Amino acid sequence: MSPDTQHAAATTGSSPSPVTIRDLAKYAGVSTGTISRALKNEPGLTENTRQMVLSAAHELGYDFCKLRRKRIRRLTFLLHRQHNTATSSPFYSPVLHGAEEACRKQGIVLSFMAVGPADGVNEQLRMHAPDAIVCAGFFEPELLEALRATGKPLVLIDMKLRGYSSVNPDNHMGGYLATRHLLGLGRERVAMISGPLSHYSVRERNRGYRQALFEAGILADPRLDVCLADGVDLETATYEAMQQLLALPHPPDAVFCYNDAAALVAMRCCLAQGLTVPHDVSIVGFDDISSAVLGHRPLTTLRIDKKELGALGVELLLRGVQEPPLEKVSPVELIVRASTVCDDYRARR
Repeated sequence: MSPDTQHAAATTGSSPSPVTIRDLAKYAGVSTGTISRALKNEPGLTENTRQMVLSAAHELGYDFCKLRRKRIRRLTFLLHRQHNTATSSPFYSPVLHGAEEACRKQGIVLSFMAVGPADGVNEQLRMHAPDAIVCAGFFEPELLEALRATGKPLVLIDMKLRGYSSVNPDNHMGGYLATRHLLGLGRERVAMISGPLSHYSVRERNRGYRQALFEAGILADPRLDVCLADGVDLETATYEAMQQLLALPHPPDAVFCYNDAAALVAMRCCLAQGLTVPHDVSIVGFDDISSAVLGHRPLTTLRIDKKELGALGVELLLRGVQEPPLEKVSPVELIVRASTVCDDYRARR
């Protein structure tokens, strides 16, 4: 509503009329076309202009529900190239399938791209001509800004960043449940093997691990909290991390790994060192990928409904532009298997 309209409403005592795009244009000192493009998140504007218009809309109480949403007919699912690997595919493939099923129900054509920061993403996107974008896994903030500059609606899956709508499993709760489970078994030196803490999901799982230790009155031992080495493949880095833990003067009697792939490698390392799982070392993973039950001992893990993550990402896009951005959290479930408990261990307890 323009200042003049507000004054008129105040003096006559009448109810203020709804704020229009013309009111916003007059208030912000820009054209109605600029207002329309900013509100619909369309290309052709700088981010400063877009944010200025959105701020003006919030200040005047503009009703965002009045925006006519463009129907999504084509959607591109982007996966960072670092996740397009044999170890990551068991997690992200079901996420993609969930998005695909949701798109099929809505009559949306889904395309897939594995991309990196040096791939000329915008040029590739023009070939796909999507109406909206889903980004799964970790993406550099600079790459996300380049994608948002296209003006296409954008949702993050398995990542969270201020200013973006996102869908994530309850990573913090998962880390907390895994660690509390190990402590509840009487384990006293619970270690964690983490991936890069720059990844939101890994950072939150580590935070849950630390919270469970704190609530149990256990002072966190930095030697038991190990991050994988940079620039090394997951299998090699995890094996080295587990060797490092087992070489401590007082090695851990339990390990929480940030994902199942790492947990299965940690289990192999323990067996190679002549240790038994779970008698000597209990191991918990995260994600409940299909191979979690195929190791020497079926793996205790945190189950995520991965297909639901993909479907929720599509659902958020169908809701249109939201201010503030929406954040969905999907629950996780602790699945207890033989890598942490067995009858012999219970008897000794």
